[in-house]
Amino acid sequence: MTRAASRPAPEPLAPVAAVPAAATTVAPAAPTSAASKDRDRTVTVGIAAAMVAKGIGLAAPLVITPACFRFLGDQRYGLWMAITALTGMAWFADLGLGNGLLTRLSHLADDPRQQAREISSAVATLGVVAVALLAGLVLVVPVVPWNALFNVSDPGVAAEASALILLCFGAFVVNIPLSLIQRIQYARGQVVQSNIWQSAGALAAMAAVLAAIAAGWRPLAVIACAVLAVPVTNLLNCVTYFWLQDRGPRPGPKLVHRATAVGLLRLGLRFFALTTMSAIALNVDSPLVANVLGPTAAAHYAVVGKLFGVLSIFVGLVGMTVWPVNGAALARGEVAWVRRNTRRMVLLYGVIVGAVGMVLVGYGHRLIDLWVGGIDRTEIPVTVLIGLAIWSLLIAVTSPLILVQNSIGLLRPQFVGWATFLLLATALKIWALREFGLAGLPAAACVAYVLTMGPAALVGYRRALSGVEPT
Repeated sequence: MTRAASRPAPEPLAPVAAVPAAATTVAPAAPTSAASKDRDRTVTVGIAAAMVAKGIGLAAPLVITPACFRFLGDQRYGLWMAITALTGMAWFADLGLGNGLLTRLSHLADDPRQQAREISSAVATLGVVAVALLAGLVLVVPVVPWNALFNVSDPGVAAEASALILLCFGAFVVNIPLSLIQRIQYARGQVVQSNIWQSAGALAAMAAVLAAIAAGWRPLAVIACAVLAVPVTNLLNCVTYFWLQDRGPRPGPKLVHRATAVGLLRLGLRFFALTTMSAIALNVDSPLVANVLGPTAAAHYAVVGKLFGVLSIFVGLVGMTVWPVNGAALARGEVAWVRRNTRRMVLLYGVIVGAVGMVLVGYGHRLIDLWVGGIDRTEIPVTVLIGLAIWSLLIAVTSPLILVQNSIGLLRPQFVGWATFLLLATALKIWALREFGLAGLPAAACVAYVLTMGPAALVGYRRALSGVEPT
């Protein structure tokens, strides 16, 4: 594991992305009142602006889900959601370069040429990864027994399984290099712009899906409209950003630099193992439900999961805004500000996620009836809603502690936590699904999280603030 430091800034003009130097215990610098207020204002305005921009696109999945559920049917929609969960497990396919690039660019604000070299090297590296993965998909998809894996019994759905796998994973792979634009915009302080484009992608998917359903297109064409909207939007964002808005850091083949690419990989791979563990751990539910209870139960669980997914969107949105600000503060030794801001974030998350979670428990079945309809309430008992509310709250209140660790690259406590969570939670979930049905799934996740990731978040947070390096 690469060592993390209390002062992780790389050398500004070095062609290779520097890794944090060995950590030393540093006396925290006392920020001036003006600097502290400016940092508070940056966080507040960034969160508010990002939430407004992101909110524009929240209506899209709420509209698409019931329309797709009714048009595609239980089994086809459940299979699609299970495949989508598998692609969610593979976000580590960017080799950690997204987070590595985010860290590097934040220290190169005054050097557009070096920024262009970093961006070009990252895009070229992930372009090679995407081509290799596409070739692997073409070879592997036809030989895997997808119907048996997902317990598909409908002959019509079974005939489309391989094509659906290739479509969903193909769109995901193409989006790997294109999604770097979001990290670039965050690193350069353009949070609102990035979220507006992401919202535009969600709205484009909504419009395309509804139009395809109204036109009576084939089910695969409807799903294609949904999964291709994101990579197409990211492509348009890249073209607009680099060729019309800001040509300074525009990537190009001549700017690809081997040493820079190696340095980015060295920095990015520190996030690789962590992202692998957390992505799999957070997206394993739908495949497990499909395997144990069948795709129909997976479809029902996916619907209620999307309802509570609004809470994770909020947590992730705030976290991406706070992450670079925490890093800048710790690099300057402003530990007191980080500690105060983290307490404020824990309180903010706890109040908002806890309150919304209670509303979803009390009115969840009514919302599902209004939203999707046609689902028997006995298929989603209230214990499932309670379990998901507690799970969302646990994720929320530990997130600020984890963000502090991420901001200086202190990843080992999280890796240990997620690895043990994945092993314990998977075993508990399979047992709970067989013994208690859907109700056992979120309960098993909560128990495993408290026993594994809870301690990891606390230990890592304390080490990050004290300047102790990982071992």
